[in-house]
Amino acid sequence: MDHLKTTRRLSVLALAAAATWSALPAFAQSKFIVMASTTSTEQSGLFGHLLPAFKAATGVDVRVVAVGTGQALDTGRRGDADIVFVHDPAAEEKFVAEGFSTQRRDVMYNDFVLVGPKADPAGVKGNNISAALKKLAGTPQPFVSRGDKSGTHAAELRLWQTAGIDVAKAKPAGYKDCGCGMGPALNMGSSLNGYVLTDRGTWLNFKNRGDLVVLVEGDKTLFNQYGVMVVNRSVFPHLKADLAQQFANWVVSPAG
Repeated sequence: MDHLKTTRRLSVLALAAAATWSALPAFAQSKFIVMASTTSTEQSGLFGHLLPAFKAATGVDVRVVAVGTGQALDTGRRGDADIVFVHDPAAEEKFVAEGFSTQRRDVMYNDFVLVGPKADPAGVKGNNISAALKKLAGTPQPFVSRGDKSGTHAAELRLWQTAGIDVAKAKPAGYKDCGCGMGPALNMGSSLNGYVLTDRGTWLNFKNRGDLVVLVEGDKTLFNQYGVMVVNRSVFPHLKADLAQQFANWVVSPAG
């Protein structure tokens, strides 16, 4: 009887060990890529909808590092991301020219809007962003800038420049750098009852609006294009370029 009990116990242990070992390959072979992207794609709620659909279609998990576009591109330059998904076409073309990717592909677009207090004390309401920024520059009203080298920050600086204002030399009286993502910048704008340039997607998903409303929209210079680039495996052989290419192909397909 003791022999039978021992044999039975050993059989149970062997089955448990076999189950453990059979689970290991599935864990070891779990497929994922690292994506460096912008705070707007994360905070707008886009990835919460998009990435589960991609995983269902391919079995590939996507781990997102959400930072400003400039930081996302630098993450790719260090070989710390398999793919980048950002919105600053000029900076993206430079990334390709430097050899960090072999191709940039348009994925989607939205637009920027200027939000501010409903009463609009600076009188900027309309569809001309240059005129609006000139008015803002002449008032002490708070304007919250991302100040984080993101795609939105780069667009904002270009828009100030188009309006004939060099904020690098002389910032308007109410200009405030937050060095933060889009959501925190909007929170700061809401608390100050100030003006903020934001992408429309994040604005639509933003809940803490306070007294802020959209004041300037529809100007063609507010167009906001997003692109995707697989980081070059010939520069960083350790990267999962094949899986990253799967995402790039899927996201620009009808399914994506």
